[in-house]
Amino acid sequence: MTQRILFMEDEDTIREVLSEYLKIAGYQVTQAADGQVAWQFIQDQEFDLIILDIMVPHISGLEILQRLQEQANDCPVIMLTALGDEKIQVEAFNHYADDFIIKPVSPLILLKRVETVLRRAANRKKPVEPASSTQATDRPDLVLDDLAYKATYQGRDLDLTLSEFLLLQLMHAHPGQVFTRDQLINHVFGQDYICTDRIIDTHIKNLRKKLPIACIKTVIGLGYRYEVTYETK
Repeated sequence: MTQRILFMEDEDTIREVLSEYLKIAGYQVTQAADGQVAWQFIQDQEFDLIILDIMVPHISGLEILQRLQEQANDCPVIMLTALGDEKIQVEAFNHYADDFIIKPVSPLILLKRVETVLRRAANRKKPVEPASSTQATDRPDLVLDDLAYKATYQGRDLDLTLSEFLLLQLMHAHPGQVFTRDQLINHVFGQDYICTDRIIDTHIKNLRKKLPIACIKTVIGLGYRYEVTYETK
């Protein structure tokens, strides 16, 4: 079944070009040039994914995102904006945005992000099978809220930055698996982000300081892995 995408962007050229790439990839795309039109589409139709530019006329992308949250609408949302302010990104994630893309963005990167978000949304809808008695069980005191992008330990907010949370989220979901620094960079910043390994080492160092348990291990010459542990620091 063809997946339906609502694409809200007030710059005609950007909206039409990116929409065309999405159509070529097999998606059915509904375009909106402002928030009022987009919100009406959301009320009248069902979508598998919504892409929202933040700075648009009438109703901003952030306001639409907040309305979706208030209505408990679980349609995945990608925020698209030229703004690079981390506070705006955190605000978007606090309202349950699934991803945040900074313009300008290449069509290929957009398609990859769309595929990732749709796959993640499909996995959320799958019934959760109870863990078998032989499965490793993580320390219950450490809880990750993937929708709110927040980690708590014994009910206390660990106050992680977005980058720190995304690193912990990836490794926590795959205990024992070794992740290279390049893999961690791609997960947190995207494949088109150019930086040195040093930035990951710095984020890991800061993350370790905030975690009450020693669960992130260094694998010399490779990268890092998450270990189920019951040892507090």
